[in-house]
Amino acid sequence: MVLPRSLRPAPGARHGRRGGAGRLVAGGVAGVVVAMSTAGGLVAPAQASYAAADEGDREPLSVTIESLTPGELPRSGPIEVSGTVTNVDDETWTTVNLYPFLGDTALTTPADLSEARRTPVRDFVGARVTDPGPYATIETLEPGESADYSFTVARSRLDVDERGVYWFGVHALGQDAAGRDLNADGRARTFLPWVGGEDRSLPVSVVVPLRKRVLHDAQGRVAGLESWERALAPGGALTELVDLGAGADDASLTWLVDPAVVDAASRLAAGNPPRSIEPTIDPADPDAPDGDQTDPTGTPGADDSPVAPETDPAPEDADPTAPGPTERSTVPPRLDEEALSELDPEAEQLARDAGDWLDALGAAVRPGSQVLALPYGDLDVAAAARLSPELYRSARRRSGSELEGVELSTSPALASPLGFLPLETLAEAREDETILLTDRMLDGQRAVDPLPTVVSVDHRTVVLSSSGAADGGPGPGDRLSTLALRQRVLSEAAVRLLDTGRRSPLVLTLPLGWVPDGDGTAFFEGLGTSWVDLDTVAEATAGRRPLPVDPDELRYPDSQLEAELGPTDLAAVTELVEAGQHLQDLLTYNDRVGSVVSATAYPTASFLTRPARAAALRSARTATDDVRDLLGAIEVSAPPGVTLSSASGRLPATITNNLDQAVTVRLDARSDQPMTLRVPESIEIGPESSTTVLLGATTEQQGVHNVTLVLTDVNDVPLGDVDVVPIRAAQVSRVIWLIMGAGAALLLGAIVVRLVRRVRAARASSRAQPAQPDQPDQPQPDATQEQA
Repeated sequence: MVLPRSLRPAPGARHGRRGGAGRLVAGGVAGVVVAMSTAGGLVAPAQASYAAADEGDREPLSVTIESLTPGELPRSGPIEVSGTVTNVDDETWTTVNLYPFLGDTALTTPADLSEARRTPVRDFVGARVTDPGPYATIETLEPGESADYSFTVARSRLDVDERGVYWFGVHALGQDAAGRDLNADGRARTFLPWVGGEDRSLPVSVVVPLRKRVLHDAQGRVAGLESWERALAPGGALTELVDLGAGADDASLTWLVDPAVVDAASRLAAGNPPRSIEPTIDPADPDAPDGDQTDPTGTPGADDSPVAPETDPAPEDADPTAPGPTERSTVPPRLDEEALSELDPEAEQLARDAGDWLDALGAAVRPGSQVLALPYGDLDVAAAARLSPELYRSARRRSGSELEGVELSTSPALASPLGFLPLETLAEAREDETILLTDRMLDGQRAVDPLPTVVSVDHRTVVLSSSGAADGGPGPGDRLSTLALRQRVLSEAAVRLLDTGRRSPLVLTLPLGWVPDGDGTAFFEGLGTSWVDLDTVAEATAGRRPLPVDPDELRYPDSQLEAELGPTDLAAVTELVEAGQHLQDLLTYNDRVGSVVSATAYPTASFLTRPARAAALRSARTATDDVRDLLGAIEVSAPPGVTLSSASGRLPATITNNLDQAVTVRLDARSDQPMTLRVPESIEIGPESSTTVLLGATTEQQGVHNVTLVLTDVNDVPLGDVDVVPIRAAQVSRVIWLIMGAGAALLLGAIVVRLVRRVRAARASSRAQPAQPDQPDQPQPDATQEQA
């Protein structure tokens, strides 16, 4: 039976070592009504409240409830309770008797539950059930020692007459050197709902978030391996969340996933290789279709630029909110047993744990579940919506429509870790995105209890997650233990179900950083009552008419605004994404490295990097420098000077590829003086080789022309290397040629005139001589004869 309140001892009836001088009666002690002095008068409260003089003064016995079956007051049958008792005192305790207790007042609203959760540990919240008793006994507990307990309570011992939620818990009463009294020396408390013969059910959706800070080193390897080892090992945060979801069995769950987390696990399962620039296109058949190049509708060969490339404008009737193309596969293949064995022991274990986690995730997401994908890297969309909307859109496209490595289809969603998003983000959201916010954004704005679950803000449908359910149960134990959280969810569902108004569905997004401490099967079995209908978010909110909410009613805390990333953080992401795309455009046979680089870029501007923005910014910048070093490995050189001997000529330029992969480049030539320069359309250069190209140059202006040679990718984006060549134009102009021609004509004319004059003079001389008579031919005398 329940001990009558008249038998409850007065506070201080026993003064002992426990609890300090004048130990006050702890909550749950079999009863007394006391007079409390307040404001100079005496007040007799209906329910006595005994607050400890020092809330930090812990009780000597720490009690937990680790199992409570069922999670509600049943119509019939017993309740099974089990847990542990730990001696946190410095003395031995003996004959520790355990009793259940039950509250005598029903909590009927979410506000009641929130207020009850804040009830001080030593306040009286329920009368102890002592018949039969004790329900369990622990004979001896040495200092620091723990012992398990378990017992059952008959339903007939738990008498309630009003539907609602009741306090329920366990008291531990022991004996120490000072003896024994009726005050509890340790207690555990939780909530226990009672809905009676309710024949309706309430849709309840549990959202399991898979979020983690993801950073990489300069070469693209996953960084922070110690944290990944902890998260993916048995008992780790990510592993426990997946195990929890697996315990849902056939119940419908909603998974909220950052695709970057899955990709990082895939990279770890592959041995955490660095970024690769090796061919992803067969050089022997570069036009062969790639099976991985698909858009969300399955069309092969979709464009995958992480930042929207300059393309032909979309048709005027195109839907601007339609899903963009997905990224090409960036997940490296897992290592086989032989390759795993070649890793060092730590890397091998991490690769195995990552592979096991991916397999477990694929198995845990059962048919009927909903997988919501965040913008890639869990991008700080609150900051991006204000400072760089295109960055948000490109991160959304990067998420695609499937989780690689586990082959799970996804739908887009927006949700911050704490549930707060500014109006600018809602305005940027796509029509097909599920928007999850915390109902705390309406706190103090609407006198509604419970707050609505589906609202409309500027014609955008928003789902509000219950902050009360995420707060967990009351102390003194772990308020977010798996059982405490389960009982709070059940209690929130019960008060909504019993509400005669809207009966809003309950959506719980598991708290940030929460790690289950128990069996996931027990968690969902406890939720598996006849009046709880476990659904996905989509199913739970389907057909619900959104309650219009004025944007001015939404509360975006100043602390959230101050925590947002800044323009420098977002610019670093954009620079890295663009550098990766330029590298992909440079490589002749690799069409995926841009996606690989973008996978390292977006997570550096994540919600989860807000507390570590310096390290994240450093990660983005070192990766950008590394990619730019690759771009700078292509060099151009030309002779120190060139002279044109005519109006046109050739300029030789040598392009050297210092990479071990083939590249395709263009050469942009610009002159500071009027000059026409002709360059090849594109130039392909093999690995670690060079080639010389001849550029045509034409000019009509004499003098020195400084020609700048700039290497670019196939989209005319400069790669970084530049050479300047002075070209001397020494050719003669057309005027000079005319003058020279005229001079030549005059010279030729002078020669002709002189020749004519000579001919005429010769003829005139011939006519002036007299004629001689003809004489016969006679022999001429020789010289001796003439002298004689």
